[in-house]
Formats: sequence, C-alpha cells, structure tokens
Amino acid sequence: DFCLSRGLGDVYKRQVIIKSRNLLVKKENFMYSDYHLHTNFSGDSDAPMENMIEKGIEMGLKIMCFTEHYDLDYPEIGINFEVNTREYLCKFLKLKEQYKEQITLYFGIELGLQPHLAEAYHNYLREYPFDFVIGSSHLVNHMDPYFPDLFQNRDEKAAYYDYFQTSLDNVSAFSEMDIYGHLDYIVRYGPNKNRDYNYHKYREIIDELLKALVEKGIGLECNTAGFKYGLGHPHPTEEILVRYRELGGEIITLGSDAHSPEHIAFAFEKGAEILKNCGYHYYTVFEKREPKFIKLE
Repeated sequence: DFCLSRGLGDVYKRQVIIKSRNLLVKKENFMYSDYHLHTNFSGDSDAPMENMIEKGIEMGLKIMCFTEHYDLDYPEIGINFEVNTREYLCKFLKLKEQYKEQITLYFGIELGLQPHLAEAYHNYLREYPFDFVIGSSHLVNHMDPYFPDLFQNRDEKAAYYDYFQTSLDNVSAFSEMDIYGHLDYIVRYGPNKNRDYNYHKYREIIDELLKALVEKGIGLECNTAGFKYGLGHPHPTEEILVRYRELGGEIITLGSDAHSPEHIAFAFEKGAEILKNCGYHYYTVFEKREPKFIKLE
C-alpha cells in the first residue's frame, strides 16, 4: 500500500518506447483525453483535485491525467514547486477509486528540467508508479520567463534563443520523460510574446532539439494553453509540430495545462484539426508509461 508503506523500492523501470505496429490503436473522440492538468498539489494552483475531476466529468472527458509540478532547485520566490508526491499519490488513489465508474484517472508528473538534476530525477521516477511523465524547461539561467527579470536589459530574440539552447541542454542531460512539454513556453511571457517570433528565426537550434527528442524516443506535447494566453497558436507552433513529424516524430499528446477547472480541455476543439492539418493521423495517451495511439477522426 503506497499510502501506508515506505517500501516503494524499484516501482517502475523506464520503458523504452519502441515504434511498433502492434501498439494498441483505438478510435476515440479527441476531446476525451487531457494529459496536462494541475491541482492544488502544484504550487501555482489552488484547485482541489475533486473540483477538477467533477468539471472533467461534466465536460464529457473520459480520461484525465494529472501532472503536478516537481521542480527541484527552483529559484526562491515564495512558491514551492516540489509536490509532496506521497500525499499526491494517496489523494489520487482515493479519488481514482471514488470516480472509477465515471472517468479514468492517470497519475502523472511534470518535471522542471535542469542538467544537474538528472540523477535526482532518475531516482525519483523509480520511486513512484507514474503513468505519464512530462519533462519541461521552466528556467533560463536560473530565471523563470514568467517573471520579467529575464528580459530586463536584454534583447528578446537573444532571450528566446537562450531558452531553446537551455532546452537542448536539458534534453541532452536527461531523457527519461515520455513527452517534452510546451516547447516554446517562453513566448507566453516575452515583452512582445509571439509578435516577432516564428520557427524559422530559431530553426537551427529548434531542429537540434527536435532531432534529440526523436532520437531519444521522447514525444512532443501539443499544449493548448497558447490560446489561453492569447497567442493564437498552441505550444509549440504548428510549424514546429510539422517539423517534428518530418524528422520522424510520431508520439504526440494533447494537454490543456489547466490549473483551474474552467481551463480543462481548453481549445481542444482546435487541437484535433491542428494535428490533422500538421499531418498527424494519431495522437497518444499513456498508461503505466506505455504509449497507446488513438486514431484522429
């Protein structure tokens, strides 16, 4: 019993994702699975898990995967992004059982990547039975783009480039996640957001990052929070989604990055069309770290 015992041991060993025609393929409504959700177990949300689940049921979701923040060595700003994973797991298991007749719930985590944390995250993932792991880059030079300090007295283009270089460094150091999250996260918060931003300005470094993801068997997230932030595009942009597929990437998930009930499955009606227009025929869900490909209708 995870909630009663410290004997977690080697709960889970990383499954190497191998592309195979034998992987389960289902037909399912695209709106039914949200694979990036936060609750009050994350430092930047005050939403009880029950409220998130009940809203998901009300919306007709069939699958919700919670992905609470676990960012070690995050700058001291008065917010704790290191989820109490044991408490999170215990609450999750209780609610998974409580709502099992109404919705399928999965246990995930979002790791805040930094190269020097690779060993710590490796050990952490062996400790808990995660269904799904997102790896994300939230910091550049130990600063979160959410706060304006990163952009003070520096060129926006240079800051964006540094972010992509940092992302590449993070993926080079650690590759035990299933999906790389919100690849161009920084444009949410730049002084001009995405007004002067496009893939081609950063093509060389972004291509290096995408090639690393493909070579390591790491999927890419289509994160619809870009619409919530007024960007008019998902994270990453459509051009990057196309380029990932061109380079051989096939594993793609859809997540709202919701931190409150009203943003669950945000702009998902656009997500299916975007992925189809980018040349994808399937999207991916995970259970026990195993990918399952769902046909886009």
